[in-house]
Amino acid sequence: MHGPASFGWLLVALCAATGAYCLLRMRSSVEEQRRAAGGEALMGFGMAAMAVPAAVFTPPSWAWPACAVVFGAAAVQALWAGRGSPRHLHHPVGAGAMAYMAVVMAASPSGEHGHGGAGIPALTGLLLLYFAGYVLVTGVRLVPVAAAPEHLAATGAGPSGASGWGDRPELARACRLSMGIAMVAMLLTM
Repeated sequence: MHGPASFGWLLVALCAATGAYCLLRMRSSVEEQRRAAGGEALMGFGMAAMAVPAAVFTPPSWAWPACAVVFGAAAVQALWAGRGSPRHLHHPVGAGAMAYMAVVMAASPSGEHGHGGAGIPALTGLLLLYFAGYVLVTGVRLVPVAAAPEHLAATGAGPSGASGWGDRPELARACRLSMGIAMVAMLLTM
């Protein structure tokens, strides 16, 4: 990761915490939510690994190509699983962006991550625009809407409701928002 080490460690903490929460979300009783949470956990932990400051740890030469293969496969799997449902296209875009960053890091001199100025500027810019827009839209969706307490109790979403940690849509959105912010930060350092 290019830039100050404290910035890299903040990204590591954010992404690792997000990945850990996504692992908790995998305990949901809804199969689609479990599958999405598994992909997001992979993304969170992968982003945490990519954000480790270069001064602390230089991965072996095979690590970046391996990450590119893993995230490329995750992008293909997410694209296949989301076929026919355009609302799930964020997962293959995110995994594809991770594969792209891994390829850029593998191609940079001696595998240094965060080389700066590496990559295809047009593709990096397009990904930056996508994730910045995604962050804005997701942030707006997190703004609370006034709802009557009867409505919350009827849907089971209130404090006394039976929804578990894996079934809380606002927490899943917050998880995706934090990963989107981290993705923007990582793309900016390329």
